[in-house]
Amino acid sequence: MPRLQRVLIANRGEIAVRILRTLRETGRTSIAIFSEPDRTALHVLMADEAYPVGPGPSHESYLNMERVLETAKRVRADAIHPGYGFFAENEAFARACAQAGIVFIGPSPETIAALGDKLAARKAALAAGVPVVPGSPGPVDSREDVKRFAKEMGYPLMLKAAAGGGGKGMRVVRSDAELATAWDLTRGEARAAFGDERVFVERFIERPRHVEAQILGDATGRVAFLGERECSVQRRHQKLLEETPCPAFDDATRRAFGEAAGRVAKQVGYRSAGTVEFILDEQRRFYFLEVNTRLQVEHPVTEMVTGLDLVAEQLRVAEGDELSFGDAPPEPRGWSMEARIIAEDPARNFLPSVGVIERVRFPQGPGVRNDSGIYRGYEVPVFYDSLLSKLVVWGGDREQARRRLARALDEFVLEGPHHNLAFQAWLALHPEFAAGNLSTQFLEEHWRPDALKPGPEATNAALLAAALHERSERQRVQIGRREDARGASAWKWMNRQRGGR
Repeated sequence: MPRLQRVLIANRGEIAVRILRTLRETGRTSIAIFSEPDRTALHVLMADEAYPVGPGPSHESYLNMERVLETAKRVRADAIHPGYGFFAENEAFARACAQAGIVFIGPSPETIAALGDKLAARKAALAAGVPVVPGSPGPVDSREDVKRFAKEMGYPLMLKAAAGGGGKGMRVVRSDAELATAWDLTRGEARAAFGDERVFVERFIERPRHVEAQILGDATGRVAFLGERECSVQRRHQKLLEETPCPAFDDATRRAFGEAAGRVAKQVGYRSAGTVEFILDEQRRFYFLEVNTRLQVEHPVTEMVTGLDLVAEQLRVAEGDELSFGDAPPEPRGWSMEARIIAEDPARNFLPSVGVIERVRFPQGPGVRNDSGIYRGYEVPVFYDSLLSKLVVWGGDREQARRRLARALDEFVLEGPHHNLAFQAWLALHPEFAAGNLSTQFLEEHWRPDALKPGPEATNAALLAAALHERSERQRVQIGRREDARGASAWKWMNRQRGGR
């Protein structure tokens, strides 16, 4: 296959910026698309070319398949990179790209179809000899079916949308009394989000860890395991902080985990970057959950410990080349953490926020990376995901990475919409997080909205700072008045003494 020269990025925000940086480094033309509210977005300003695709609502712009493909053909794009979200795991879009003669940078439509449905993915895992969470073999048709499974497996159970993803279409049921409401809500959410109301049942594992395997596959049938990522700190099934490696893994667990992920991927002939997701119980037994057939939000932590550029690897595979490292993937080195900086208010149940970025200062220094799509004056739109930036750090070990994350969060300045910087700082300094004692129930067990309220010491410090500022302002005004009366400032006098130099 000839080299891909013109790549359209069918996405927005920080992931579009991240992809176009690799395109520029590899000498390719980056083509952005944008909705009307995103006309001055960072990915539009940075791309080599940029084209409008419609108004603000996603279904009229970024999710308008006909318009995106028509734009790609009109501007002579060789390929489309979908990023994550939008069309990233859409079998129909990947198939339409192929029919239009445009390379879809990701797995084949057949692979997306085989793994996009959670029930089909469970069957693939079972065929590969990988343990899955006990549950129904197929969709359940009624609440009575769920009750029958409850008698066999016992409560609590998890209702899950067969076509779900992104934490949507999932509810824990702990009794018959909770079932009616949970059933209706889960099916309704699945229908609204995915156009598919099929639901299946799994046993709910209490206090699990959410751990995922980063994989890369090429056309030779090679599948590489690039280490695991711990993603247990979540709210409403949405990840907030990720790290690699997993603090709970020993060498034997990691080896078995990587082998299991590889078997699932090879079962479906996986190519490109992907993630095999598992949950880990308190006895370190892991169970298959699903496969995300795309680049993950948290992929930078893997890049930090391996030194790889996963987007560059995706481009190689899309061009028909082998993985850059052949049969010897790089050994991960050190530890990395990623904090998602989100426009939301943790004190109000993480309510999303919008507004103009009035001031921003990104942290810098050793081992710090920022993947962001914002700048001063940028207006956070109401139509899209509220992720603003991803703060990624690297350290020689977990404690250095954690301390570096805390330092970088302290340096991060962001004014305008509500955001979760203070929450992430609370998390990085929490003793249970520092000890690596994590589960998907971490926030339920430890977080309280008043945790960020300043105590008496902080209040006194703020009052002292205000008093000092007021005193400094009075002194500045008094000095200015004296200089005006004298007709020249001390600086001007010194300049004259030096001959006007």
